[in-house]
Amino acid sequence: MATNNEVVWEVPSYLRVYKDGHVERLAHPGPDFVPATYDPINEVSSKDIIIEPNTGVSARLYLPKRVENKPEKRFPVLVYYHGGGFFVGSAFSSWNQNNLNLLSSKANIIIVSVEYRLAPEHPLPTGYEDSWQALQWVISETNNDEAWLQNHADFGRVFVSGDSAGGNIAHHMVMRIGSSEGMKVIKGMVLVHPYFWGVERLECEIEKAGNESSKVLTVDSLDKIWPSVCPGTSGNDDDRINPFVDGAPSLAGLGCEKVMVCVAAKDLLSGRGKIYYEKLKSSGWKGIMVELLESHGEDHCFHLFNPGCDKALEMMKCLVGFFN
Repeated sequence: MATNNEVVWEVPSYLRVYKDGHVERLAHPGPDFVPATYDPINEVSSKDIIIEPNTGVSARLYLPKRVENKPEKRFPVLVYYHGGGFFVGSAFSSWNQNNLNLLSSKANIIIVSVEYRLAPEHPLPTGYEDSWQALQWVISETNNDEAWLQNHADFGRVFVSGDSAGGNIAHHMVMRIGSSEGMKVIKGMVLVHPYFWGVERLECEIEKAGNESSKVLTVDSLDKIWPSVCPGTSGNDDDRINPFVDGAPSLAGLGCEKVMVCVAAKDLLSGRGKIYYEKLKSSGWKGIMVELLESHGEDHCFHLFNPGCDKALEMMKCLVGFFN
């Protein structure tokens, strides 16, 4: 029998969860939190705002100088969800700050980077509900006191995106848009190395696990994450983590006009990203375009760790084209 101080789930260097329910967060080697500021290299301003004071749901907003200097024009808006397996990560991390400063500048796009509450202290579906609240805040145009959006945003061109677990969130937000009567359709969605999983191993997952292709993720860690962040789940074939399982809502219900799926060839999750792309194409979805970008020789979320590499620059160029 486990005692109350026995560890029931551990992610080395990140956290331990004990049988009595308390969580110990460790000093992990991830990025530092950084304040919102003006980035003189990319010429982008950022600021933090509270969306829901009762829960603390917040966001970091990004406004390029070229957008700010053209008050007569309206520019697209991107609602972005960070990754981290639903249990780590932040909209306020240096990785996300650097990535989104560059994207905002290159694409001339206003970005709302959402800070949702994390498991296990706030188990799913809390993160989904926080993310939905933030998306509604943007698309319903109830942000009347937010000058950057009111003065510069084109609410007819709202995009949704996320990396890893954030890609999973983005998918579910756009599916919810599609099933919500009277809601505006999102202009487009980008899933970057989305976190989808399942009980049955794909052939490519077995191969990559065998040759240790991915240095970021392992089959064992992926098998454990979902049941740990979503208590009461049916397991790794829950349709929230496996949208291809029998009985899952059809991808034809996506509430957006176009989609881009980005995968990294060495990533253990890449096979399911490709399945998403193929399933969407054959689903009867009424969108106008679905694209797949595969970054050969790269691993999970490489663009955050090495933003200056050739494949990261290629991905940035594709994203800029997609948003414009």
